[in-house]
Formats: sequence, C-alpha cells, structure tokens
Amino acid sequence: MIYDLSPTVSSHLAVWPGDTPLSRDVLLDMQRGDNLTLSSLRSTVHVGSHADAPSHYGAFAPNIEDMPIERYLGLCEVVHVTVRPGERFGHQSLPRDISQERVLFRTGTYPDPNNFNEDFAALAPELIDWLAAEGVRLVGVDTPSVDLFSSTDLLTHQACLKNDVLILEGLVLGDVPEGVFELIALPLKIAGFDASPVRAVLRSRE
Repeated sequence: MIYDLSPTVSSHLAVWPGDTPLSRDVLLDMQRGDNLTLSSLRSTVHVGSHADAPSHYGAFAPNIEDMPIERYLGLCEVVHVTVRPGERFGHQSLPRDISQERVLFRTGTYPDPNNFNEDFAALAPELIDWLAAEGVRLVGVDTPSVDLFSSTDLLTHQACLKNDVLILEGLVLGDVPEGVFELIALPLKIAGFDASPVRAVLRSRE
C-alpha cells in the first residue's frame, strides 16, 4: 500500500504569509489552437510538501542540490503525538522509542493545507538533540515548519543544523497509521536553492 503525503499543489494551496504562492503562465495552449500546451510556473520552493536545505537556516550551509538523496529514501517511522495547538513538544510526548533514522510526526495541528493556521505545533529543539543522539538523520512534520509560527530565532531549525538532521515540512499525514514504512521524498536537484518541493510517499513493507 502507498500513502501519498503531498497536498495538491495549486494556486489554492496556502503558503507562508508573505511568501510567493503558485501561479501558472500558459504560453501555448492546444485549446486555443496551438500545436501543444506549454506553461511556466512561479512559486516559493517551500510550497506544499518540501525539503528544507540547510542554507535556508544556516549561512554558507549547503544548498538543496548538495543534499545526499539517500537521506530521503529508506525506512521511516511514523509517530502520532498528542499535542496542543501552538505548543512545542519534546521526547516526553513520544508514545515510544524511535527505531528508525527517519521519523515523521503527525500532530494534527495543521488540518487543511489550503487554509493557513498560525497555531500549529512544533518540535522542541531539545527533541532534535535527543533524536540525533538516538541516530535519527531526518525529521518530517505535518505542519509548515518544525518551529512555531512566531519563532524568529528558529531554534529547532538551528538544532537540526547543529546535528545534521534534515527536514521535511508540509506533509499530509492524516490518514497514515503509526508504524514503519519505506519513505520516498526526493528533492529536485535545483542549483543554489534553499528548498525543493517533493512528492512524498510512504510504501508499506508487506
């Protein structure tokens, strides 16, 4: 079984306030009589399900094309956490120990990707330190950020930078049960960028 973790990317998809929403420019259109349809797009690279590059939160840190793709491919654990809106959670909130080097957290605090709500939950920076000590190399969330909306110092991002933990944000995990799956969430190899959209899926191991 395959679980699709990516929201549909359209002009209706919410982006971070002040960021660039997706728009499409149709250059040629067969419905207008052209010989083919051809379009271009304009959008933030942090649209929908996406991988942050360390250069997004670290000066002189690697860009997205420098990320090792094997980090975004392999066994992954999905964990459901019970957390209040607008709250940071630590390892005390986890229902069990983590068994894989990739972990996705379902908080349920960002229910509609087309409507931006500011009170989503976030990971405590101490949780990143604890996960890294347990061997975790990638974290993913069902929210727009691993930090709170109001955060300007981005302490959880900085903890990820310090511990070499990569980040997936904007995942859709509402229908995904807890357990271990195969994650496939490859970023585009676009030079110089601080993030990339991903088509993120989980595949059951049976």
